[in-house]
Amino acid sequence: MPDLGPVEDCLASLAMETGHAVNTQVLHRRVFETFTRWLDRTRPGVEWTGLDAATVLAYLNERRVNGNLSPASVKVEVTSLRNLFRFLKEHRVITREIAAALELPKLIRYLPETLAVEEVDRLLAAFPGDDPLSLRNTAVLETFYATGARVSEVAGLRLEAVDLEAGLLRVVGKGNKERMVMMGRTGVGALKRYLEQGRPLLVGQRTGGEVFLGRHGTRLTTARLWGLVKEAMARAGIEKNVYPHILRHSFATHLLERGADLRVIQELLGHASITTTQIYTHVDEARLRQVHRSAHPRAR
Repeated sequence: MPDLGPVEDCLASLAMETGHAVNTQVLHRRVFETFTRWLDRTRPGVEWTGLDAATVLAYLNERRVNGNLSPASVKVEVTSLRNLFRFLKEHRVITREIAAALELPKLIRYLPETLAVEEVDRLLAAFPGDDPLSLRNTAVLETFYATGARVSEVAGLRLEAVDLEAGLLRVVGKGNKERMVMMGRTGVGALKRYLEQGRPLLVGQRTGGEVFLGRHGTRLTTARLWGLVKEAMARAGIEKNVYPHILRHSFATHLLERGADLRVIQELLGHASITTTQIYTHVDEARLRQVHRSAHPRAR
């Protein structure tokens, strides 16, 4: 097995300089550990300088075939190994150009499932009570749909990041990057009612500055938020696949349908690249095709 010192240096560099999220760092480490174990098993005694692109490609092929990895999982491995071999080349641990030879597999792009506006209306009305938990649940759902925020961003939302007068929230996204998101009048009203009438009754000894609290005064986890959306879907009688991003995808799709600029949607979602946001143009195209097929007399 080659010296693992450069691997640790690479991981530290990715964490500090690139600002990768914790989950991404864990994925990198897992890939590097799997790769070095494979080297120890198949190329005992090999050093970094003895590696070439063919060796790395042989590893990836074995992982794809024997590991039953999907193209998306292979893409994660290729991306991580590209980072590693770029680092090794830049720091002169190796002299061969290996990273450029590692091609990403082509992925089938699945369109995200979204809710119709009428379904969103039903979902947001799923908790009609005025008890603290109902007020909280409604505020959570309104925040998701009004801002398009990720589940982790809503879970981590803090009181000092809320400006109800301006209808603005400051959320912390991937890579610890902050951005401002906006709420309309309905969302602000729901959040204000919860903060004034619901949250004070949930505060406990262990309560911090997080906005959304559970029964015992601690912040809601991402898993609990996902469960809350699932419960609301069931109450609203919506039979669709439930996943954390469904309101985020609906937020973006509805904005696009009503003429919002793709760059604006990119900023609101906190996407680093416009390429990520462009999937919503395909969602809109799919909807238009469906309408055309059902309405045009010559389309059937």
